[in-house]
Amino acid sequence: MRTTLASAPAPRIVLVHGGVVGVYLLMESFAKFLVGMGYPEAKIRDPHDGAYSQNPYGSSERLAGELAWYYEHDAMRPMLIGHSQGGMQTVKVLHELAGSFGDRVAVWNPVTDRREERYTIVDPITHVEKPVVGISVAYASVVGAGGVEFFAPSVWNMAGRLRIIPDSVDEFTGFAIAGDFVALTAPGGATSADEYRPNGTAVVHNVNLPSSYNHVFVPNTQHLADDSRMRDWINRYETAKAADLSNLPEGQNDNVLWAAGVWHDIKKHWCLEAQRLIRARQLDAAPASQSAQLRETTGD
Repeated sequence: MRTTLASAPAPRIVLVHGGVVGVYLLMESFAKFLVGMGYPEAKIRDPHDGAYSQNPYGSSERLAGELAWYYEHDAMRPMLIGHSQGGMQTVKVLHELAGSFGDRVAVWNPVTDRREERYTIVDPITHVEKPVVGISVAYASVVGAGGVEFFAPSVWNMAGRLRIIPDSVDEFTGFAIAGDFVALTAPGGATSADEYRPNGTAVVHNVNLPSSYNHVFVPNTQHLADDSRMRDWINRYETAKAADLSNLPEGQNDNVLWAAGVWHDIKKHWCLEAQRLIRARQLDAAPASQSAQLRETTGD
């Protein structure tokens, strides 16, 4: 992390906090956890106002336009992580990019915080102009989405869509807390009816968190990165295996399974996007005939 990835380009991470007053401070804690684990802070903070996370009641179309802008300027596809009402917004943005609500989305400049009068970007990898609708993000994850959050008018159009993950994301992880009184998750965890599922090629995972986790406070994770032993445990965590908590270091470990799971996926897609960017730069630097042959071989 600190000798290789930390010096490499990094994708933008957009965090979307929950809808209760003051809960943005908990997503700020998660942002500081990511920074403590080695992620560049500049790739998390909003470039306009320095905020660590987005309001879940903002325009999903606007956020989709921002993600397109970030991709065009960074040449790395962003990642999107939402908590509670922010999880509802996260999946809604994926549907915006998939064209579920319309066939045009305007590019939004997050630096000036203004809408741009265009609906396309120039793909930084292929150098081909493409519409915002149809662009994908590398990774998205939500925790505690659904249930009473549907009372917010801004997400009424997500009825029947929340658990359906479109092709506008490569990999998606949905976390449910057993017995969640807000998301209305059953005491035993998410049932088949509550699980996220793809409607195409997206890779979708469903993860149940223990009932001891609190819906409101699950993003409170900065303390985990402050402990070097806990950082080591989290960096060794593999979501493909059953979590072995027997060797968890002593000390405060609230929300460690959620933090470790998301961090595992962030590292993975940070590596994949960096590799994708490196290959594209190598193709651009190659002679024209060789570049065309390589692009045909790699599919870029």
